[in-house]
Amino acid sequence: MFLKRLVLTCSLLSVAGMAAAETKIGIIDLRAALLGSESAKSFSTQMEKDFADDDARIRKVGEEAQKLQQRLQKDGAIMSESEKEKAQAELEEKVQEFNFLKNKFQNSVAKREELFVNQSKPKVDAAIKKLAADNDLDLVLPKTVAVFSAPALDITDKLIEELNKQ
Repeated sequence: MFLKRLVLTCSLLSVAGMAAAETKIGIIDLRAALLGSESAKSFSTQMEKDFADDDARIRKVGEEAQKLQQRLQKDGAIMSESEKEKAQAELEEKVQEFNFLKNKFQNSVAKREELFVNQSKPKVDAAIKKLAADNDLDLVLPKTVAVFSAPALDITDKLIEELNKQ
């Protein structure tokens, strides 16, 4: 009985090993592929253009707040109490304006990036399927789920090429 189980177990393990040896796997870095594509580079350039005015406004308000803070530190000792209070109020107002503009900017950028990723997903999925078919891959995994993978399994560059063809 023991011998039968041992033979059966060894047989099953050898069959499973052969099946795993025949499985062709590809590993992709989805983030690198998406960011490395021409459409992502175009998107990034367009974002910089679209948000240049907002970025400049945030920088200007930040610089104004820094100047007010430096003035308070430098001249605070010789300022009258009312001047000090006025300068402090101006500083607080600038800091609040800066924080508001910065948060609004970050939210707008995040929404646009999310929209880009959502619009790109069907193209990425189609490119992955095409790569899998062209390279006879049985399994394509994102790099983030693999604890270890041989560099030869990485098909990220091929995915970027495929995305750029679309």
